[in-house]
Amino acid sequence: MVSAPLAEGLDPREVSVGTDAAFASTPSTAPKKRALRNISEVRHFFRTNDVPVFFFGATPFNLLGLDRWVRNFSYITYYDGWDGAHPNVFTPRHKPYQEFESGEEINNWLLTNPEVRAHMARMIPAGVRPKIAMVFFDEETEGICAELGYDLILPSAALREHLDSKIVTTKLGNEAGVPSVPNVLTRVADWDGLVAAAEAAGLGNELVVQTPYGDSGKTTFFISSEADWRKHSADIVGQDIKVMRRINNQPVAVEAVLTRCGTVVGPFMTELTGYSKLTPYRGGWCGNEMHPTVLTAERRTKANELVRRLGDRLSDEGYRGFFEVDVLVDTDTDEVYLGELNPRISGASAITNVTAGAYADVPLFLFHLLEYMDVDFELDIDEINQRWEELASADVWSQMIIKETSNVVEQLEWTPQTGAYSLDADGALVFRRAALDWHQLQNESEAFFLRIYGPRDYRWKGADLGVLVTKGRLQVDSPDGRSALTIRARHFIDSVRANYSGRPLAEPATAKPAVGFKSL
Repeated sequence: MVSAPLAEGLDPREVSVGTDAAFASTPSTAPKKRALRNISEVRHFFRTNDVPVFFFGATPFNLLGLDRWVRNFSYITYYDGWDGAHPNVFTPRHKPYQEFESGEEINNWLLTNPEVRAHMARMIPAGVRPKIAMVFFDEETEGICAELGYDLILPSAALREHLDSKIVTTKLGNEAGVPSVPNVLTRVADWDGLVAAAEAAGLGNELVVQTPYGDSGKTTFFISSEADWRKHSADIVGQDIKVMRRINNQPVAVEAVLTRCGTVVGPFMTELTGYSKLTPYRGGWCGNEMHPTVLTAERRTKANELVRRLGDRLSDEGYRGFFEVDVLVDTDTDEVYLGELNPRISGASAITNVTAGAYADVPLFLFHLLEYMDVDFELDIDEINQRWEELASADVWSQMIIKETSNVVEQLEWTPQTGAYSLDADGALVFRRAALDWHQLQNESEAFFLRIYGPRDYRWKGADLGVLVTKGRLQVDSPDGRSALTIRARHFIDSVRANYSGRPLAEPATAKPAVGFKSL
């Protein structure tokens, strides 16, 4: 694409890069009472949408690119990787330094920020209640939205906290005919109690113990001896736990949307975890891959049915909308098990929204929006799921979350630009053009980089530097059966890191961990 010269006096930051066909200039005046009955009507509904929809977050990463599909969809973020050049991203200019403890704190700060409220007021027609989506929220968020006249288009914080419990998830799965890895739900006070519970349930000597809440990487304990128990007992005693048989497994992630017509199941993805070139955290999530061989056809069918049955059971709890499921495939028996439920938008959404299924129909998140918009619909969910399952073999996408891995505390002076990159004739990764998202990537020599921290921000061990999205795989199976980063992936990582430089603080302070990115 060749861009036209800038008009005289036009601020280059206002130029829209690589946008799709324009939306209708004015919304349709026809009544919208008839139920939407097919995907064409769903597309038309969103391309003529006149209700502002705002996504709040530290970054727009999770739903970046949705503004291509939904008229009046925009982002309110704390960090702006485009420095004002993205036409649908708003970041307040005045941000006094403060340390946020959670994603909820960031979103609540943004919601109450005067600049943000003034910006939204300019975009909201009189008498219209805007729709608000986000990953992290709590009861305070709900109160803020109620006071400001915003519709928070998510299940309640209380319901989500209830479903966040691994114990509750296991019980609901059992009721829905969605089995977990062989387990027992119990409480134990000592090593003997754990052994007795495991023996009674026939779980063997190699055990996996999980506590109800928290990141699985920090609340999952592998115990096969009394020494292991002593190491972790302080984190286990005094609460309900899930004791599982340890199995050889293939973990797979999948996103889905529970609608009034049934559960739409997205593509299955593998995860990148614990790579020292990407994250300093052992076992820490650092990306996803989507490719045709994630699951065999038989396993995919089993997993798809598992997710749909779980969705039906969540409906009985009053849940509706977006959720993510971790599925475990026993590589010895081929059994498919429920791993964990993540009742929210997840970090895998970035890939889900650019699949062949998304372009054949609509991105998965639009089914979530339908549930919360003032419109009725009657869609054949079985037909949609069948088509998406068939199209699963047509796409290969990957993403990497690049964290600071060295033990430094620096103020950044130089950072790579957000945009499209490609490998030149000498194999170097070079910046090609400004870009709003990764939807225009064509082949494995191209990549999109979303910068998170920019000049004058600080980096420290564990800080999220940026996200790289590309076509093709970033992992390869090594001879010992474990996955490893590909040569191309390592080259991308090294190239991105080489474009960061900073000034060490005179008196380095102990930095707090960055807000977790898997669901940022």
